[in-house]
Amino acid sequence: MKRLTLTGNHCVAYAVKLSRVKVVPAYPITPQTTMVEKISEMADSGEADIQVIRVESEHSALAAAYGAATAGVRAFTATSSHGLLYMVEMVWWVAHARIPMVMAIVTRTIGPPWNIWTDHHDIMSQRDTGWLIAMAENNQEVLDETIKLFKITEDPDVSLPGMIGLDAFILSHTVEPVEVPDQELVDSFLPERRQPYVIRSGDPLIMGNVPADLLANAKMRWDVHLGLKNAEDVIEKVDEEWGKLTGRYYGGLVECYRCEDADYLFVGAGAWVGDMRIAVDMLRETGLRFGVLKLRYARPFPSRRILEAVSGKRGVLVLDRAVSAGSAGPIFLDLASHIYSARPSVPVKNVVAGLAGYEANYEDFARIGESFAKEVSESGWVSSPLEFYPGR
Repeated sequence: MKRLTLTGNHCVAYAVKLSRVKVVPAYPITPQTTMVEKISEMADSGEADIQVIRVESEHSALAAAYGAATAGVRAFTATSSHGLLYMVEMVWWVAHARIPMVMAIVTRTIGPPWNIWTDHHDIMSQRDTGWLIAMAENNQEVLDETIKLFKITEDPDVSLPGMIGLDAFILSHTVEPVEVPDQELVDSFLPERRQPYVIRSGDPLIMGNVPADLLANAKMRWDVHLGLKNAEDVIEKVDEEWGKLTGRYYGGLVECYRCEDADYLFVGAGAWVGDMRIAVDMLRETGLRFGVLKLRYARPFPSRRILEAVSGKRGVLVLDRAVSAGSAGPIFLDLASHIYSARPSVPVKNVVAGLAGYEANYEDFARIGESFAKEVSESGWVSSPLEFYPGR
């Protein structure tokens, strides 16, 4: 295993090469472009045995990746923001055709106004499509989780595609020391590609035509949900396997930081979880026992693990970097519905922050956490379940 200094985008490129991906359809969009450029360099130099297809749009990129994966090879593509929205038709098609593949999403604000900085509206808008959705906190996790996603999505109990999300510029263009595993290690971890069916020339097979049996069609829709639920156990198992090989365990669906004796929990996803960890340490120095519950997967939503983590806590503070307009933050909406269906007596508050690239850091989180703890200790509940934090 070698140690390199890599951007998050280049971490994905190395993961794609190590996973022996054969086809990468590519279309540029800031801040994802350097990812597929690096893959193209690897292919052109002979470092990787990858066919890079230069297509005319993001929709075509996913359509070509879907075609390659349906024909039986490991395929990958990547996009961001408006590019992801442009390919949404194919996002649904790949999932409901039950074709495993991996796509990287460099999370970026959706316009107007035109903005290249990060928030989570693009990737969170895909929660209902049937894809697994993972979110990374740092570049090492970007590399590791991309490799793991190929194994998870190709598991026969799952057979669904997966997205890995990394925050624009904070991860995509920032360099960190990263341990890159040897090819032999990845080969021992990642088996030959598995998928439910393969379309071959001369071997007639119809997939996606007009259904003659609407009940069968309805059952196929529900089966996507069941596949995502199956993925919960597969994610935990694969994380354990990767940890034994590399020494890097991530906790599977969620990761806890100082949760065990915490009175209050921050809940969040993505790169800013690192700032939440610092805020927790600062708040504990003042006597407020906070912890962080990092959501590593938005789909499947890890309700069981969350219920275990919040049990016995005095309050839960969900930080969302997106808002479902007219409702609340997407992580909060999922978490609150699952928590309250189990009837725990814990107040839950949602703070929406960091939109359109406007940063919130550990000082902001410490301030938000202190205010939340005061509100809960004085009243036993929260006066308003949703607040917008515009920053200082």
